[in-house]
Order: sequence, then structure tokens, then C-alpha cells
Amino acid sequence: MAHSQEPLARTPVVKFKGQDFNSLRDHCLSRGRLFEDETFPAKTSSIGLQLLQGQNLFSLKWKRPKDLSKGISEPHFILEGASRFDIQQGQAGDCWFLAALGSLTQNPQHLQRILMHQSFSHPYAGIFRFRFWQCGQWVEVVIDDRLPVLNKDYLFVHPRKNQEFWPCLLEKAYAKFRGSYLHLHYGHLPDAMVDLTGGVITTVNLHSSPSDLVMMVKMAAKAGSLMTCATPAGPTGEATRMPNGLVSQHAYTVTRAERIWYRSGWEDLIHLWNPWGNTEWRGRWRDGSLEWQEIHNQQKSQLYEEDKNDGEFWMSCRDFQENFSCLFICNQFPILLDHGNMPHERWSQNTFNDRAIPGNTTEGLQRETQSIFSVLESMEGYNVVMSFNVKPQNLKAKDEKFPLSFHVFKIDPQFQHFKKLPPTFFSRFRNADISVKVSETMCNLTKCFSLNPGTYVVAATAHTEAVDFLLRIFLKMPDSDRHLGSNFRLRPLKPSLPENGFQQRIFYKYAHQGLDIDATQLQGLLNQEFLKGPPGDTFSLDECRSIVALMDLKVNGRLDQDEFSRLWRRLVHYQSVFQNTQENSGVFLSQDLWKTIKATDFLAEVSISDELLDLMALRYSDGAGRISFPSLVCFLMRLEVMAKAFQNLSTDGEGLYLTKREWMNLVMYN
Repeated sequence: MAHSQEPLARTPVVKFKGQDFNSLRDHCLSRGRLFEDETFPAKTSSIGLQLLQGQNLFSLKWKRPKDLSKGISEPHFILEGASRFDIQQGQAGDCWFLAALGSLTQNPQHLQRILMHQSFSHPYAGIFRFRFWQCGQWVEVVIDDRLPVLNKDYLFVHPRKNQEFWPCLLEKAYAKFRGSYLHLHYGHLPDAMVDLTGGVITTVNLHSSPSDLVMMVKMAAKAGSLMTCATPAGPTGEATRMPNGLVSQHAYTVTRAERIWYRSGWEDLIHLWNPWGNTEWRGRWRDGSLEWQEIHNQQKSQLYEEDKNDGEFWMSCRDFQENFSCLFICNQFPILLDHGNMPHERWSQNTFNDRAIPGNTTEGLQRETQSIFSVLESMEGYNVVMSFNVKPQNLKAKDEKFPLSFHVFKIDPQFQHFKKLPPTFFSRFRNADISVKVSETMCNLTKCFSLNPGTYVVAATAHTEAVDFLLRIFLKMPDSDRHLGSNFRLRPLKPSLPENGFQQRIFYKYAHQGLDIDATQLQGLLNQEFLKGPPGDTFSLDECRSIVALMDLKVNGRLDQDEFSRLWRRLVHYQSVFQNTQENSGVFLSQDLWKTIKATDFLAEVSISDELLDLMALRYSDGAGRISFPSLVCFLMRLEVMAKAFQNLSTDGEGLYLTKREWMNLVMYN
């Protein structure tokens, strides 16, 4: 069942342990009680005795934020926006989760999908909910807000300034999702990254010396990807601060990368954040180092702030590659940056929900569902990405490796007409084209391949017990441009145009008898005056008709000089917003729509929900999530006009009444 990437906002939501947030909250409010979660009780079993060894268990208390903040301040779910600096790791070794979460805070739209809209204000019932992705579904986890406190200290993540509790509550929800706080004590970065986003992992081996690590990180950041890394284990096997300031066997968030001029050459730098919050790199380019004193003030002001001891620091790419082995990148679709691919390339997706049983490959494939897919053309670099996702509940504490192995077979022509491959295909004499076994304990496995054209089948086998899993096979489209129009390309904008007076000369250049402009004349104007380069992604005639309708105050299908002047001011402003948002990369992604709304002066009083933003991303982007300048113009202009139309037609600001004729005139023309 192949399909293009489905927006994660529209994937199903299931209720963890069958608990419904609204029903539980309403039940508590009706009885004047605060919620107490019986499925994750305020007991040591929810923590795990291993994390409490050597502690005085009589001092362990479970307290709510309103009790913990009493006499200090009122608790807040989020205070002045969510950021990675709100996260302060506690006694659990869950830096692998917190580093992924720290990266997610740089993508507010996706973070809000996890956090939901909730607070400690009325109606408060001591109940909260969060969402995690698992096997193709969002799982909603309900918790009470009782947090474990030992000797008046928070046992796990601490709230910032004892006021902001979203990291503490989210950590508790993830502990419940995984089984206990003990199940968060050491884990794997890819697991957390996928659980928070539903994305696909790209693993970059830093020891193989990627040709341009800075560009790799910048492109991934531009695509809204999560990026994390980890230091190797030390002699003790515990997270220990080393003389260079790094912590062994510890996860970090990668936030950005820059190339700057230093002395007589270019220096590549990587920016990282430590979930511990106060332990930083002490080598070259550390906070307060001599290197920063030699940098031009303008560059320095853009990249460097005086030492805050906040866990965030710069280090050179060379030091980064010497001290870290892998860079993990998580995105909604594969980003194979180490093979020269751009993050906006288009992929199709095959999805298989299946169950692997122990035994040999033949037994594993004698089933109703077989993971069959086809590769259409040969390509340079990887063209197939396979991503396995296993529920953590399928893993046992004694497991030391990923619970599946898998094999890929190319299907002979005589078998390609079969909907289900017969047992004769899997003879003991047939060798797999690809066999993969994994040693690490993980819930998520991603592997990349370069396969020749043909039809293939994937055979997955469980090691010891039956395992339910989701397999996503991403296939790189042979020539993604041909699926978007024969000559499609993101056509670059011209440099910014002068506003004052210039629009008059442009208007008379294209206007009909110097009086007005219709949609056809506007199309020629926009494509000639705003876009440059060869023919490609231009303003279509239909888009220009829409623009005329939105600006056409006289409702005559044309724009006079005053109406064109209003349009021109918006176009020049949209051009600036578009160029500033894409940062000259030539790619504007749908996930950047919220940035453009904030940056557009004409939308200062317009708000838009996350749900509507997702729908607009579907409406105005292509299959790879890219938005062209013409599409952005239509989106921003329509948003402004429709918001003003509602304001003008509504008597109370909450709703409006239209006759059928008024409704049809509004939606069919404007």
C-alpha cells in the first residue's frame, strides 16, 4: 500500500491503557477530587528499586506542583514559551530522551503536538496528557501530576525556577509509556527521536569524515530535523565528567553549525547543548576562550554570548568528530545528506504492519502479509530506506539486541505475478540479497540501501518471541520533478525591489490602455518582475485570477492603480519574508509557514490554529513539503482577506450569519 508522506497530524490517535482524558477529568471535576492514576500509581513500582538504591525510602513523597510551589509562586505548565533551557536532568540516566526533547523545542509546531494545550488554571483536576508516536499511531498518555520528591529534592527532571513543569510531567508520561522511570535509565537516542516525531533516522558516521559537516547540519536544521549525538562509554560504564568538560556515555543536542573566518582561513563550528545544564566543553571555542576574542565583533555578536553556564557551547568540527562517533538526524522523510541528496527530495512510502515469529526465514514468510515493493530505476547513492518500529512493550529487560533480523530477496520474474509468494520461492538454496542483524537494543532500526530496478520482498524474523512491528519502506522517486510538472523547479526570486514610485512604472508597463490590469497581464508582470531564471515554478493564470479576486474591491475582474498599489506593497513584503525565511537555501518548506505568519506585517492580528496550519501546508505545498513563492503569496493574501472578511461580517467577533447567496458569493469569488 504505497503512498506519499502522510502528515503526522492526521495519523490516528489511540488512548494508552484505554484511558480517556476528557472523561477522567470531568469525573474528577464533578466530584471535586484531583485525579490519581491507578495505572501508574504513586509507588516505588512506578520508579524502579534500582534507581532508589541507597536512598531513604521513608523520605520519598509524591507531591503535586501546586503543593511544591506553595509559598513561592503559582505553578505554570509553560512560562514564556518552551525551550531546552527549561529541562534540567535529574537522577535518571534519561539524557537520551532529554537530548531529543531539547532538539524538539526548536520546532514549536511539532512540540505543541506532543504537549497539547493545557495548564494549571481552571478547570484544574490534577490530570495531564501527552502524545507519543508508536507504530504509525499517536498514543495519548494520561497521567496525574504527582511527582516523586526525595528529601525535598526532585528525584527526576527539575522544574525551572520551581515554576515551569511541562518537562517534569512530560518525563513522567514517557516513563509510564515505557513502563517505569527505570525504563528511562539509559536508552537509545533514535528511539526517543522517533517516539517524539514519528520520523525516520539518518545516522551519520562522524569517523568517516563527511565532506561538509557544517552544510549537512545546516540543511538538516532548515528541514526542521531533530539532531543529537552521544559520547562513547568510559571505563566505569557510567556518565562521568571528563577533563575536557564532556560527559562520557552521555547524549547531547546539536542545535546548529556555522562556518566563520578565523585568522587566515575558515573554521567550522558545531553548537551543542548538554541536558545537565551546567557542564560544558572546555577545549577550543569554549565559552570565554581566546578564539572568541579574535573574532570580528559582528560575527561574534551573532554567534556568541558571554558565558551563561547553561550547558550550551561551541566546539570545532574536528574536535566534534574526535569526541563523538555518530550524528543522529530525525526527519519526517529520509535525508541522506552524506550522499549529496537535498532534504526536499521526494519519496514514496510503503507501510506494512506485521508480526514476526521466531524461526527461519521460510517460516517467517509463510504468512498472509508479505512486504513486497518495487524499485523503478537505478540511481546514484541510496534509493531505498527501510525503517522498522517495534513497541517497547515487546522488549524484555534481558534483551541485549534488536528483536528482529531481516532479509531482502529479489523476486524472480516468474514469481512477480503472485500476490503471495509460494513456499517454493523460499527454498533453502536461495540466498538473500541483503541480510541484516543488529546488536544494539533499540525499538527503531533504519537501514539504507542502493538497489537495482526490480521487485523485492522483505522477510523479518523474531529472535526469541513473536514481535509486532511497523515497517516503512521509503523509495526515492526516480525523477521527482516529473511528478510535479514536466519543467518544475523552485524558481529563485529577484533581489528586493524598491517600493516607492516603482510600482507606478510597472503598472503602466503592463496595464490595459494605462487604466487597469487583468489576470493575464498580472501573470506576465509577476513572472517577469519578481522571478528570475529559466521557466519553471511561475505564477499560474489560475493563481493570478485568485490574486485579482482577493484585491478586486470594485468586483470587476481587474485591478486599477489604487488596487494594484495595495497589492504591490504586499508583494514586496512577501518577497522579503520569503527570502529571509529560506535563508538563501532556495528551499522553502511547509513547516516554515508559521514563521511567515509571524513575520508578515499584514497579519499582525491574525491567529491560526495548528490544525488549520497543517491543512494549509497540505493545500499549498508539493509532495515533498516545498512551497514556492507564488503559492506563498496566494496563502498569505487569502489568509489576510478571509480574516478581514470575517471581522467585517461578524457582529460579535465570535460567529456570523450569511444567507446562502452571500456565502456562495464570498467563497466562490474571493
